[in-house]
Amino acid sequence: MTLAAWFSLVLVCMMGAMSPGPSLAVVLKHTMSGGMKNGMLAALSHGVGVGLYASASLLGLGTLMAQFPTVYQVLVYLGAGYLAYLGLKILLAKPNNDELQVQKSEISAVKALQDGFAIAFLNPKLAIFFLALFSQFIDPQNLTLSIGIIMCLTVFVIDTGWYLLVAVLTEVSKNRFGFTKQNPWLDKILGVVFIALAIKVVISL
Repeated sequence: MTLAAWFSLVLVCMMGAMSPGPSLAVVLKHTMSGGMKNGMLAALSHGVGVGLYASASLLGLGTLMAQFPTVYQVLVYLGAGYLAYLGLKILLAKPNNDELQVQKSEISAVKALQDGFAIAFLNPKLAIFFLALFSQFIDPQNLTLSIGIIMCLTVFVIDTGWYLLVAVLTEVSKNRFGFTKQNPWLDKILGVVFIALAIKVVISL
């Protein structure tokens, strides 16, 4: 892979990572409710999920999903269901007026890791996206292990880096503008956003 081709790959990955969607909502949710640490954990696990899809696409998963649309649809519906579950959980949660602090409990950290990974893993569109993307930059006949590793690491670093930045900026903004107490209205809006995203996923299928 030439340097110019790699820069093109970086640009496309950056545009993909920065586009608003369920992933952004999940990182924001965990940063707002659990602090920057939880937001970063969600960002890291999301990057792992995206990196796995990138690797799987190089191994032919994208082509497999294109040939078996039922598998693709099942994963899409599971992803939409997970989004709806997160939204309902937020809407039904009891208000808490305690100060927003980083939750150091193991359960909180595991939840952030789980949501970050799940929101990526339950999005099979990533496999199709990377299949279409990688096909523009590689020749299957000349694909080597080193090129594959470079491409997958590029995807992982850009995705993780962007959402880590989101977590940091969210925490800074929260402290800067005095969002030190949990706002039930903000929680409700976030819950509605998750449900709306779930509906959008199903409609766009």
